Amino acid sequence: MNVESNNKKDRIFISYILNAAWFVGFSGLHRIYNGKIGTGLLWFCTFGMFGVGQFVDLFLISDMVEEYDQKLRLKAGLSPLGVPLNQAAVASQVYQPSGNQLMVKLLEAAESRGGTLTVTQGVKATGASFTEVEAVLKDMLKSGYVKIDNDPISGAVTYHFHEI
Repeated sequence: MNVESNNKKDRIFISYILNAAWFVGFSGLHRIYNGKIGTGLLWFCTFGMFGVGQFVDLFLISDMVEEYDQKLRLKAGLSPLGVPLNQAAVASQVYQPSGNQLMVKLLEAAESRGGTLTVTQGVKATGASFTEVEAVLKDMLKSGYVKIDNDPISGAVTYHFHEI
């Protein structure tokens, strides 16, 4: 169990004990404990609304505790789920062009290099991963838009775009 659920259980337990203090003449303490000061003082002055309010609160204590916890979270700048409300959104991943967008970017990169492109050059030009670039280039090879060869000097696999 996490700390938050333990704190909530403890708060509910203490609230029930304070509710039971009615039997010794102290009513409304559970309301004051859960931030309901006005009604807590009313319960205290009227002996728990003559016992009726004190009895009804036995069924409402868990809701009182939840409401009080939510007020505390809001004061602390947290949502009801405990997430910071005014925290700047940060991208966890860089946008990667997909499918046709990647193909267009690769064509533009090949055009700027005289109609030839290696996988590494494609990765550098698009920001996509090696596997993504290689998969798109192989699809283009299968469709007949690209021819493949090895660079005579470096031996790198080079894709030739004969229409550019």
